[in-house]
Amino acid sequence: MEVLKRRFIISMIVTVPILLLSPTIQSWFGFSIEIPYRTIVVFLLATFIYLYGGQPFLQMMLAEIRSRRPGMMTLISMAISVAYFYSALTLFLPGGKAFFWELATLIDIMLIGHYLEAKSLLGAADALQELVRMMPRTATWIAQDGTLEEVPVDRLRPGDLILVRPGEKVPADGEVLEGEGMADEAFLTGESKPVDKKPGSKLYMGSTNLDGALRVTISKSGADSYLSQVIELVRQAQQSRSRTQDLANRAAGWLFYGATGAGAVTLAVWSTFASPADAVLRTVTVLIIACPHALGLAVPLVVSISTSLAAKRGILVRNRQAFETLRESDVVCFDKTGTLTEGRLSVDRIVALGDERELLQLAASLEENSEHSIARAIVEHARELGIGTLKVEGFSVTPGIGAQGSVASRTIRVGGPRMLERASLELPDALRGFATGETTRVWVAEGERVIGVITLRDTIRESSAEAIRLLKERGIETWMLTGDNESVAREVAASCGIDRYRAGLLPDEKLAIIRDLREAGRKVAMVGDGINDAPSLLTADIGIAIGAGTDIAIESADIILTRSDPMSVVHAIDLSRATYRKMLQNLWWASGYNIVAIPLAAGLLAPWGILVDPAVGAVLMSVSTIVVAFNAQLLRRDATIQAK
Repeated sequence: MEVLKRRFIISMIVTVPILLLSPTIQSWFGFSIEIPYRTIVVFLLATFIYLYGGQPFLQMMLAEIRSRRPGMMTLISMAISVAYFYSALTLFLPGGKAFFWELATLIDIMLIGHYLEAKSLLGAADALQELVRMMPRTATWIAQDGTLEEVPVDRLRPGDLILVRPGEKVPADGEVLEGEGMADEAFLTGESKPVDKKPGSKLYMGSTNLDGALRVTISKSGADSYLSQVIELVRQAQQSRSRTQDLANRAAGWLFYGATGAGAVTLAVWSTFASPADAVLRTVTVLIIACPHALGLAVPLVVSISTSLAAKRGILVRNRQAFETLRESDVVCFDKTGTLTEGRLSVDRIVALGDERELLQLAASLEENSEHSIARAIVEHARELGIGTLKVEGFSVTPGIGAQGSVASRTIRVGGPRMLERASLELPDALRGFATGETTRVWVAEGERVIGVITLRDTIRESSAEAIRLLKERGIETWMLTGDNESVAREVAASCGIDRYRAGLLPDEKLAIIRDLREAGRKVAMVGDGINDAPSLLTADIGIAIGAGTDIAIESADIILTRSDPMSVVHAIDLSRATYRKMLQNLWWASGYNIVAIPLAAGLLAPWGILVDPAVGAVLMSVSTIVVAFNAQLLRRDATIQAK
């Protein structure tokens, strides 16, 4: 980019004396400057601009010709070469008109246009640069003897122990070994709320430790870290091609042949009815104005900007074509566990023969000694209600059965249906209705008497129902495909407003449903997070993985959502649609401009005194490029894709 800027500045400086010594410019502005060997001086200055300022276009023309894909650089090079060599011939063949000042200004305008294009593309990668800047350079390494040493991040290895002080960025992925604090992971999840970290919690490279000193065991470092993988995904997506981009490239090729043909016809017609100088002037103008700058910029700039916007919103694009197809999706299939639900149990109902708070306190006191997910849900619910636990004596646990112990001198047991069978406990009439059903149940017994039951269910995400509603507003049908039982699936589908659901599915059965939908002509997006979702993600038109899911699900997906939030699916579809709109707008502008401008440049309106000079043609071409670049930047302000 800086090379183009330098070439533009130097070429502009050299252009000034060419303009001052041009008879045409002098007659326009009513002044006269005469110097010895004026024509030779102008020729030498123009030669410098042609070779120095025009070098980037000439070099890229050779690359296009070698690849047998002539395009915009070939057109630009043809235009400036025709103007230069014809003007040079006029020095030796009297009667012709030199185009040295037009040549110089044309190259200047081309250089500034390419500079602005490069600057726009560089600006579009801001999100990528922000991610790169998040990567720390050093880390505080803890040696085996406990001493601290500041080391470069590239020296860190899995298994190393590091210290992350308050306010520091985390230098590698890892797990908290000691300490508690809050971490800012907004770059990863898009969520501004700090995340609580304690022993066992995962930390990601690039996140910021807000408070509390943390000792962290490294699990992944360097290129293996999550942040590095995100950066690579964004880079690949920005460089990847889409079907619309391929169309634009083909259109640029067609334009080359069309412009070349139009230039040949223009040269022949004007040579017949006017002077050779006028014929060359018209031909050069056609070639200049036909340069598909805007067409070449139309799609790549939108792709680059949309990928950056997606990354900022926690949407990582692995497959550009799938992302482009997402706008056409008319069916979105969701897995249940971990996608529409949080994938963790929470207390749904407490039924006690006596006091419910007392029952919860007794159960939580026992379960506090267990690491089971059901136990954690009960203890967490008690804490949320402000119920403290009591001291437990003689605690014992039987895997798969339950636990028991003495709480406040009372023998308490908690467990599932197998505990009732093993202890031969009879259910009171008030609790018999809970003996059947598909919900998770924890029975609480005192001595030989069952005193209550606690039911649990998978927690539905707060945003699930809203996401489903918005998808329906966009004309998209929603399905839920789950391996869970019928009653649970029916309840979740009803709570979220899902159109259709299938329960008790194995991975191959999920895949078969998606295949049937596709064969019926539907565009299917599949959203999942588990290993059993991988085949479905690969089979669907668009596979979308929740970022908190398994590695194999993420590797099978076209799009990765770093937030475990169904609303991100809506945001991704909105962004896909807005991106496609901008691509079409740019393609129509770039193509429409050439359809109108080429006949004008060829002199179609010459009988009415309307003619376009090469320099004016260059300005019009550059204006079209700027319009396309500006329109692409408006994607950032599209109301439908603003961060929620």
